[in-house]
Amino acid sequence: MALTFTEEQEQLRATLRRFLADKAPSAAVRRAMDSAEGYDRRLWRQMADQLGLHAVALPEAYGGSGGGPVELGIVLEELGRVLLPSPYFATVALAGQALATSNDEAAKARWLPRIADGSMTATLALTEMSGSPHLDDVETTAAHGTVSGTKMFVVDGHTADLILVVARTGPGIGLFAVDADAPGVGRTRLETLDPTRRLARVDLDAAPAYRVGPEGDVSARLRTVLDLAAVALAAEQVGGAQACLDAAVAYAKVRVQFGRPIGSFQAVKHMCADLLVQVEGARSAAYHATTVAAEGSSGLPVSAALAAACCADAFTHAAQQNIQIHGGIGFTWEHDAHLYLKRAKSSEQLFGGPATHRARLADLVGI
Repeated sequence: MALTFTEEQEQLRATLRRFLADKAPSAAVRRAMDSAEGYDRRLWRQMADQLGLHAVALPEAYGGSGGGPVELGIVLEELGRVLLPSPYFATVALAGQALATSNDEAAKARWLPRIADGSMTATLALTEMSGSPHLDDVETTAAHGTVSGTKMFVVDGHTADLILVVARTGPGIGLFAVDADAPGVGRTRLETLDPTRRLARVDLDAAPAYRVGPEGDVSARLRTVLDLAAVALAAEQVGGAQACLDAAVAYAKVRVQFGRPIGSFQAVKHMCADLLVQVEGARSAAYHATTVAAEGSSGLPVSAALAAACCADAFTHAAQQNIQIHGGIGFTWEHDAHLYLKRAKSSEQLFGGPATHRARLADLVGI
């Protein structure tokens, strides 16, 4: 297994990093997170039209670039570095991957080209009032071409054009596509910790729905989708963790106390060194997981659980240490350090916390 990137993949990273440096500085991120929709529609179009980011992990037959989890991980890592408020994760990493792996040619032909060209946003609705990410806890029901129930913590659910709903049917668990403007659909933005990623409550009252995938129980396929989502989120967390490490080291070099840069003090050196080790460990776990996902290996559940736990811990720790090294200024609204901590804590619980992933990992390896 090779954990190195091709020249094309490195070019993708470099191009996107330059693009975000120009289009998504801190001021732009703050404007987007305070806007009514929670993201910049103009930038969303530029990401699709100028860089083709929405198509990067989708099949060429449906307007995609033919890439996969590795390319998607590169994009999300760079977006995570700047905390870009965007429905990209919900649309491409969640809904896009769910559709692409559905084996439903009609559904893929209907929606993937619109995701690829950026003309549609979408999301995946799994968790409910309990907040559990487990399929066994799904109570939303589907019958006679409709779905009914309440979905909570739906990423960008208040603005998505298409909602893929995980619902219970007679044979088991199914996936159903619901038009966000259809009758019986109610959407409410939730007040959450992280202002850069919005979550919503979606109420479904006999809302018209289109089954995605075959009849019967598709739990196994949906577990794969959730593993792919966890791998994508891990890549994003690595980007955020690296940004925190970079900010902490840069500040330690210029902040002077007692006539010396604080980075010259042994305690601060140790904090930065320990943080580097943790971030690099998380990066290795995330890159390994994206490679396993790209190969379609049976080891995906194990690598996804490992990456999810390691990267969540690393991002939260990096965000906390960044604030610690910055001292008083790190606690202020004007500084971005708190935004990274809020994203880290929010992402940490998006598909179950690190303890949940470690428990699953232990089960998978027979501990």
